[in-house]
Amino acid sequence: MTDFSLTINGKAHHLKDLPADIPLLWVLRDELNLVGSKYGCGGGYCGACTVHMDGMAIRSCSMPAAALAGRQITTIEGLAEGDQLHPLQQAWIDNDVPQCGYCQAGQIMSAAALLTQQPQPSDDDIDKAMAGNLCRCGTYTRIKQAIHHAAEHLAYDASGSKEANS
Repeated sequence: MTDFSLTINGKAHHLKDLPADIPLLWVLRDELNLVGSKYGCGGGYCGACTVHMDGMAIRSCSMPAAALAGRQITTIEGLAEGDQLHPLQQAWIDNDVPQCGYCQAGQIMSAAALLTQQPQPSDDDIDKAMAGNLCRCGTYTRIKQAIHHAAEHLAYDASGSKEANS
């Protein structure tokens, strides 16, 4: 058992008496009640558990939580700014992306990491970045549309000519 601290969604969390190799996903869900990230495969293959570590998409089901001390972790619960949805979250709604919704938090987190690195991604960029996120319902076309939609809104916001969520 070990004690460690994590910064998640900008807030410090001091965790005590946890196994040294406990996956971040179980800390998020079971210890901190941040249940947006889902358990899918347990091996980092499906993407349902995707979160950000220092802005980079990682699979929380296969990442030992204690190894992330000193890193900034962002979950789907921390993506929005207060009551203002992240442009991707709004694009998901506007483009009616989810069906069952199970994979969607992981999809959005991977897409957010992509838009941070590539603000105006091509279809090929999206396909490559999202390849590790599986959707049983097959909403891939709407996911791609929503990513392009969010990229447009982020570009308008950056230019000052339109608000990000309009």
